[in-house]
Amino acid sequence: MAAYVVFIKDETLDQDEMARYAEKAGQARGDHPITPLAFYGALETLEGPEAEGVVVLEFPDAEAAKGWYFSPAYQEAKAHRLKGAKYRVLLVNGVE
Repeated sequence: MAAYVVFIKDETLDQDEMARYAEKAGQARGDHPITPLAFYGALETLEGPEAEGVVVLEFPDAEAAKGWYFSPAYQEAKAHRLKGAKYRVLLVNGVE
């Protein structure tokens, strides 16, 4: 069943680190089966705390999502994201 990685950016801390993250995260895609469904588009908060941005990535299943997330290339990119902004990152399974 499809799985989704949801990135919720709460606060940018360092724009230069985020630029490095964007470059490295793009390179980390590699051959991973990622389908972007939402990528920092227009955002309206209906409940809860405001967010600066949201990304939703679709994968064939949770194992594929974890394969990408825990890959050495993405972990290298992630180091810059952690310095550049406060995020929440969720992995959720779709429905059959």
